[in-house]
Amino acid sequence: MEEFIGFIITVVVIFLVIMVLSGIKIIKQYERGIVFTLGKYTGTIKPGLKIVIPILQTVDKVDVRTIPIDVPKQEVITKDNVTVLVDAIVYFRVLDPSKAILETTNYTYATTNFAQAALRDITGNFELDELLSKREEISTQIREIVDKETDKWGIDIQNVKLQNIELPTDMKRAMAKQAEAERERRAAIIVAEGEKASAQAVSEAAHLLAKTPGGIQVRTLQTLEKISTAPSQKTIVVLPTELGEHIGKLVK
Repeated sequence: MEEFIGFIITVVVIFLVIMVLSGIKIIKQYERGIVFTLGKYTGTIKPGLKIVIPILQTVDKVDVRTIPIDVPKQEVITKDNVTVLVDAIVYFRVLDPSKAILETTNYTYATTNFAQAALRDITGNFELDELLSKREEISTQIREIVDKETDKWGIDIQNVKLQNIELPTDMKRAMAKQAEAERERRAAIIVAEGEKASAQAVSEAAHLLAKTPGGIQVRTLQTLEKISTAPSQKTIVVLPTELGEHIGKLVK
């Protein structure tokens, strides 16, 4: 009999120890604990060692750090009827843990789905060129819409970044040809401007030499000096400049 009583006491002690241990909860620094008493929300506990009533109370832990979620690629038809694939990354943080648990069954999944819908809706309002050049503006619009909707879940959308915009193959080829044509056009303009500047410089130099007494003779002597250094045999006849001018007057 005494052995049986001792066994019962041992079982009771072990049960009480298990119950006490199950009532001890450790909440990490980046977590908050949502306490339910008999299924009813009764409070939020902060980080540290906490004790709850076993069986009667349960605790759901919520991570309050910034969480990045990938928004899968979405097929979007732009305003100018071009089909593209767009994906993004959303950074959010739980500001009100009780709302995140009580207002939605899975706040991460809900936020991801709403971000997908907003991504399709917003990007579809832009033309392809705008989609490629206005990423920051588009990202801001998506963030504002998603943040407004997720306020009721106690979630703050901190940032949204468009990552990849995949174009159809034929569109890539067309854009490559357009870029090549643009490079050729710019190269032709640069060459033309260089020739124009060169011709203008030559014209100004000729005009200046013509106005400078003896300028043409000096230039002629410089040219003869350069020619004379070449090893080939040649015969050079130099006529006076005044003779050329006199002949020109007679021709007129």
